Amino acid sequence: MKIRNRKGGIHSNVDMTPMIDIVFQLILFFLVSTTFATLPGIKLQLPESHTAEATSVQGITITAQKDGVLFFNDKEVSMEALGNELLAFDTGKTKKEEFPISLEADSDVTNGTVVKLFDVIRENGYCVINLRTTSEK
Repeated sequence: MKIRNRKGGIHSNVDMTPMIDIVFQLILFFLVSTTFATLPGIKLQLPESHTAEATSVQGITITAQKDGVLFFNDKEVSMEALGNELLAFDTGKTKKEEFPISLEADSDVTNGTVVKLFDVIRENGYCVINLRTTSEK
């Protein structure tokens, strides 16, 4: 009995064009729908640190300038008004104890001012405080 070699078998080709189209559409979707955090336009000389780490800017940003001016996000406030702003701020579903606050202080701001800011923040129920610095060059 003779066995014939079949050369006319089924051949299948996978067309990659639809998959590439889908991947390109996903990339475009994520690029367009991504929101970028914008920092307030406040001029600061942040202190330098060789252990500085990048963190996402979300939540509340408190800025202290060397001339004593304070900002709650983009709004200029006094030390007394800062407590009221923190108390009135809506954290959404996140507990105040877990809601992040970024503290940006000019390198010339005194230690006493930073301690006062910490007191006001903690008196209003917030516990997660990030100190912003820049990397040493």
